[in-house]
Amino acid sequence: MAHDIGTLAQQTADRLAAQHVGAVVAVVVHDAVEIRGAGSTRTDGGATPGPDTLFEIGSVTKTFTALALARLAGAGAVRLDEPLADLLPVGTAVPSRGGRPITLEHLATHTSGLPRLPKGMLLRALLRPSTPDPYAGCSAEVLLSGLARTRLGATPGKRFRYSNLGAGLLGLALSRRADTAYEALITREICAPLGMTDTLVTLDEPRAERSAQGHTRSGRPTTPWHLADLAGAGALRSTATDLVAYVRAQWDDAAVPADLTEAIRLTREVRHRRTPFAWIHLGWMAHRLHPKQGAHLQIWHNGGTGGFSSFVGFDPENRLAVIALANTSRPLDRPASTLLHTLQTAHAPTTA
Repeated sequence: MAHDIGTLAQQTADRLAAQHVGAVVAVVVHDAVEIRGAGSTRTDGGATPGPDTLFEIGSVTKTFTALALARLAGAGAVRLDEPLADLLPVGTAVPSRGGRPITLEHLATHTSGLPRLPKGMLLRALLRPSTPDPYAGCSAEVLLSGLARTRLGATPGKRFRYSNLGAGLLGLALSRRADTAYEALITREICAPLGMTDTLVTLDEPRAERSAQGHTRSGRPTTPWHLADLAGAGALRSTATDLVAYVRAQWDDAAVPADLTEAIRLTREVRHRRTPFAWIHLGWMAHRLHPKQGAHLQIWHNGGTGGFSSFVGFDPENRLAVIALANTSRPLDRPASTLLHTLQTAHAPTTA
C-alpha cells in the first residue's frame, strides 16, 4: 500500500508542479504516510521541496483558530455562545442585527454576518491591486475602529458568509482572553501537544532557510504576507510533516492528549448546514459525496496568500487524508480533492 500511495502522492505533486513553481503532497491512509515533492522551492536555484519545507498555509489557519476556541471552551475560559464584545476592550462597538449579538461560535462558523474583509479594505485593494502585503496594516486599532462602522449582512447565526474579518477577530479575541499573542496561543493549545514544531507565524533564521519562496500566479517571486492582528484568519506557516500530525489527530485518539481530543470532538459536534449535502463545523468545511460517488465524508479547508496555496482534506470515518502545499498563488483544490476521492474509492472499507 505504501508504494501505491507514494505513487499517487508523486503523481499529484508532479501535476501540481506543472502549474506551480513547486509543490509537496502528503497522503495518509490509516497508519501509512507518504510525502512527495516536485518542482522547486524557488525559481533561482532552489531545491525540490520536501516534508520539512515551510509554506504559508493561508486560510487553513482558520481551523487552528477554531480548535483553539474549542480548547479554551473545554477549559472553561470561554463559551461558544459568548458575545464577541465580552472579549474586546470595554466600549468597543460591535454590530448586531435582529437583536442578536455576534458570538464566538458565529465567528468560527462564518455565520456572524460580517463582511469578508475589514472595513475599507476592499476599496484599498481596488485602488491598489498590486499591493504585495495587503493585510499588514490590520492592527487591533484599525480592526476595531472599522468594526464599529460595519453593518452586518445577515442576522448572526442565520446564514453562512465567509469572513476573513470574522476569523481574524476570533483570533484577536481569544488572544486577549488568554492574555498572550496569537502565535503563542496556537503553540500552547495545539502545536506543542501534537509535537508540531514548524507551525508558526514568525520564522527564525533556520526555518527561514527551509521556507519556500512565494510566487504569483504568473510565477513571479513575491514577498511574504503579514496579517498583523488579523493573524487568526491566515497567518500560519507550516510543513507537510506538521500537517500530517494535525490531520492524524482528527481521528487517532490514542496519540492525542485527552483534553485536545475533546476539543477536536467539539469542533465537529458543531455544524451549520449550508446545503443538503454540505455544512461547516468549527473552522472546517464538510460535505458528503453523492451516493453514486460512494457517499464518503470529506472535511477540508483550503488556503491562499499572495504567493502560496494549500489544501488539507480528510475522511475521519476511514482515516484518510491529503495535504497539498504549493509556493504559487494558483489554487490546487481540484487535484487535491480528486486525490482524496481516489483514496476513498480504493482504500475505504466502509461508507456511511
